[in-house]
Amino acid sequence: MLIARLIAETSTLATNLDRAREELAGKGWPVAMAETIKSGMDAIELELPHGDAAGVREVLDRHFAPSDLLLSDHEPVIPRVFVSDMDSTMISAECIDELADFAGIKDQIAEITERAMQGELDFESALRERVRLLENLNEGAIAECLATRIAPMPGAKTLVATLKAKGCRTVLVTGGFHQFADPVAEQLGFERVVGNRLEVAGGKLTGGLIGSIVDSSVKKAVLLEEMAKLGEGATSLATGDGANDIPMIEAATYGIAYCAKPKARAAADGWIDRGDLTAILELLGIPRNEWVTG
Repeated sequence: MLIARLIAETSTLATNLDRAREELAGKGWPVAMAETIKSGMDAIELELPHGDAAGVREVLDRHFAPSDLLLSDHEPVIPRVFVSDMDSTMISAECIDELADFAGIKDQIAEITERAMQGELDFESALRERVRLLENLNEGAIAECLATRIAPMPGAKTLVATLKAKGCRTVLVTGGFHQFADPVAEQLGFERVVGNRLEVAGGKLTGGLIGSIVDSSVKKAVLLEEMAKLGEGATSLATGDGANDIPMIEAATYGIAYCAKPKARAAADGWIDRGDLTAILELLGIPRNEWVTG
């Protein structure tokens, strides 16, 4: 069985749904049910007794893009643990790119960042190269960058607070830096932070990092570690946007790509391309009157 939960443009929903059902049936994957999900919000739920997940995703994407989607082999439940990337997922910027702007080299570093996120460069090498370019930047640029450049993604705080209220453990894991991730986690309500740490000496960045690197393998390991603590059958949610997030997204019960690069989007169980992060709550079937806002 496959269950697809979908949020799409309402004015063309009925027409697009008819076309999608026809194409799915033609591939031998008939839709047994299509209705608004039980929480009574904007998402619709399609139930297919059988089908190829990748093929079903492709059909739905073609007919409903841009959309928000979650595809599962069971009726989605509230996860027990939520692990999320930070830059361009929980916050609306790439911290290292914004920090580089204070050093006057944003374009140079942003190009490397983009290639790393697309999966074109080795993450650790690309990270160390970018950090080296920040050597001798005044440490005060971090606080100024946080105050003027770093803002939560729309819906981020509501997503985290609502999941916590439902008993879900929340973890922020980033290939970025504790100097940014710690205050972001405090602001959004994450209970654990895993990240890299910029080395500072004499009030300036040294161009180095302290300790081991948080890369894609570490992100996945953190997710698996948190799931193991909860025991067999624990469900998990992971969100991210870049190639570095793929192993974590693939390991989660529900891996959702948020406004993601193509490789990350292709690896996920679903995506948020249309709405803000609260769309995840809708796709999980949590009624709006149970969302924790403010």
